[in-house]
Amino acid sequence: MPSSKQWILANKPTDLPTLSGPTPTFKLTSADVPKPSSSQALVKTLMLSNDPAQRTWIVPNADPERLYLPPVQEGSPMSAFALAEVVESGSPNELPVGSLVLCPTNWTEYSVHEIKTLQKIQPIEGLDLGHFLGALGMTAVTAYYGIKEVAGTTKDDTVVVSGAAGATGSMVVQIAKKIIGCKRVIGIAGTDDKCRWVETLGADVCINYKKDSFEQDLIKETEGFVEVYFDNVGGNILDLMLTRMKRHGRIAACADDKQEVISMRLHIRGFIVLDYYHKFSDVIAELTQAWKEGKIVVDESMQTVVEAKFEDIPNVWMKLFEGGNTGKLCTKIVSRRHRVRRGKEKRQVLIIIAATGCLNLWSPINVKSMA
Repeated sequence: MPSSKQWILANKPTDLPTLSGPTPTFKLTSADVPKPSSSQALVKTLMLSNDPAQRTWIVPNADPERLYLPPVQEGSPMSAFALAEVVESGSPNELPVGSLVLCPTNWTEYSVHEIKTLQKIQPIEGLDLGHFLGALGMTAVTAYYGIKEVAGTTKDDTVVVSGAAGATGSMVVQIAKKIIGCKRVIGIAGTDDKCRWVETLGADVCINYKKDSFEQDLIKETEGFVEVYFDNVGGNILDLMLTRMKRHGRIAACADDKQEVISMRLHIRGFIVLDYYHKFSDVIAELTQAWKEGKIVVDESMQTVVEAKFEDIPNVWMKLFEGGNTGKLCTKIVSRRHRVRRGKEKRQVLIIIAATGCLNLWSPINVKSMA
């Protein structure tokens, strides 16, 4: 039975994860990989999606009933989304070797998945496959349904987007301005360079929240108050935005409420992308067409891809908390290709969707740890 390197959660962090010292957050181990059955496929991880939500999966004393995915337990592999290649298939006619998949998996070299959970889509000529982890992936669905359905945004609305230079925020800006046609879109980001980039995506203006004048700048740009706020950050920025909302304003957020929610009759609605998994293909088709028509930007500026060895996966993930990336932060694993390759089948891009109520699909088939 072949083995696979994997990163496990060694110690749950009470603050930011640590990569060294007596109690590092993660530990590199290896595990046996089972042979896929006739209904399964063995895949090799090519790229990993780095997401802030992963941090919530490893906090101490997390209540599973309060999370939308099961928390990672100490001794278990770290969960992630990945772009992977099929290296062995139990049903080659259904899923050929060489196919590419986007899957909920772990920080692992190889993993086994049920083929029935795969949804096929066609590759897009001229588009880097890494965008299926971001601008045309689950991130895009989050942005699309958050701004359109959760916030109920219309063309007559003024919209403020925090975290506007991030993977989700940058798509929200484009969808609000270029697809919905909002009369005004205001971004919030952490550097002047990021703000200028957000403006190239369609924001009418973008404000640097790290400047001393941020509060005054935001008040000036929202002088008439706003109908919609897409909250990616919570905290002090949410506190300030609650004072800039019109009566009956709408906030798409995963954050706490304040007194202004009552006095201004605001509507705050939390949401997760898994609520809309059943419409995934429709959203990607619409956004792909918008890209082909030149309405939205899906290029290298929308992602930050870091090439790294498997041993450096945690180091790249930690870059999320340094604020240096724009768009989606992806890890491209640099390693030798698996020796198993049957034929020269045409590659296909496939997407694994983890459905609410079927969260066991998140984890690959169990492997035996060799830590």
